[in-house]
Amino acid sequence: MSSMNAIPRALVLALAAILCLLVAATARAQIRVPQQDPAAGAPRLGSPPAARPVPAAPAADTAPPAATPAAEAVPADRIVAVVNNEVITAKELRARVGVAEQQLRRQNTPLPAREQLEQQLLERLILEKVQMQYAAETGLSVDDAQIDRAVARIAENNRMDPGTFRQALERDGVPWHKFRTELRTEMVLSRLREREIDSRVMVSDAEAENFLADPERAGMANSEFHVQHILVRVPEQAGPEQVARLKAKADEARAKVAGGEDFARTAAAFSDAPDALQGGDLGWRTPERLPGLFVELVAGLKPGNTSAVVRSPAGFHVVRLAARRGGLGAGEKVQQTRVRHILLKNNQVLSDADIRQRLTGLRERLQHGADFAELAQRNSQDGSAAKGGELGWIYPGDTVPDFERAMDKLPVGEISEPVRSPFGWHLIQVLERRVADASEERRLLVAKQALRERKAEEAYQDWLRQLRDRAYVEHRLEER
Repeated sequence: MSSMNAIPRALVLALAAILCLLVAATARAQIRVPQQDPAAGAPRLGSPPAARPVPAAPAADTAPPAATPAAEAVPADRIVAVVNNEVITAKELRARVGVAEQQLRRQNTPLPAREQLEQQLLERLILEKVQMQYAAETGLSVDDAQIDRAVARIAENNRMDPGTFRQALERDGVPWHKFRTELRTEMVLSRLREREIDSRVMVSDAEAENFLADPERAGMANSEFHVQHILVRVPEQAGPEQVARLKAKADEARAKVAGGEDFARTAAAFSDAPDALQGGDLGWRTPERLPGLFVELVAGLKPGNTSAVVRSPAGFHVVRLAARRGGLGAGEKVQQTRVRHILLKNNQVLSDADIRQRLTGLRERLQHGADFAELAQRNSQDGSAAKGGELGWIYPGDTVPDFERAMDKLPVGEISEPVRSPFGWHLIQVLERRVADASEERRLLVAKQALRERKAEEAYQDWLRQLRDRAYVEHRLEER
């Protein structure tokens, strides 16, 4: 009987010893939540947690190593927001805050409080996530070949080949995969806006004529305005309490500016607009390129003054007129350039090197007496080919910057080296230059382009607000 009782006691003692060893090993283990790589995307809700490595138990005669300061300094990752079926992690937010702080320092903009900056950047991450989800749902994507071409263009603009450009990024501490991921996001968002908004916005001749004929704006027709703004966005279905809370936020921003705080710093801390980190700076704009509400506000402001808080469908605004200057009006002298070109577009078959080589061959033929119009008709890949490459008289701003810079440097009659633009590769020849009055036809065209830009921006902000309001969003930033 005594031997029967001895067996269970031995088992109990053995189990107790094993349990003690496990508890000791667990106490010594450094348990950390795995860091989420932004390039891999945010973890999906409902997915199993990543497996944690099990630390080996130390030998019985070896003291457990002390935690290193570096290990203690690594913060645990956590979820700071849920957006539909995806999450935003604290690591993603910290990375975005770090980039924003560097950008503000480069601009010599005083840094806002970190808590305010975190709130602003988290909202932008949410908007970005919502748009990327919508793009994926509707089949919009950018493949690796398109990324490669974009990288090549960026490298060339920096006067580097792609390999040297990659080395320069990595020397500056920018991982290559991260750069490509961010570039892909920017391209998707740009194409999404173009598809959903820009391609659908139209401005009629009657709208432009009515704008130019408006007596209220007639006195501003020869002026440009340097404008800054703060937007506190109001959701479409916001209730009275939420609207009051957001109005108080806008009032606080206005009070800080009125009290002497730097406008750019206040915009970075309070504004929900995409240009918040640029100090809410809209740059120099003619009246037709400003939202109608802003035109009314700046008309009554002196340079350096700030408006009261005003409401629009998008939310609450605070507008500052930084400066004012004369602009393009009837009778003003402008330089025009009569130009023609041969354009070869990028495609999957010909590389940039192949296209450059082909254009260089055409240029040599032209320099030896070949007819430009004939070569353009046979080779140019745009609508001007039928006219021998003629683009007619060009005003400043009518073409993309790469083309215009090359054109402006050319003497009359000379043929350029191959020039890269977003449309492809060009050979350019300037035929004539003249200085002429800005005609009424030109003023109408400028007004139409500017009104289209204004309508597109207003439509984009409205579309963004609706997309954001339809999303399920759960904030967890305050759960420290």
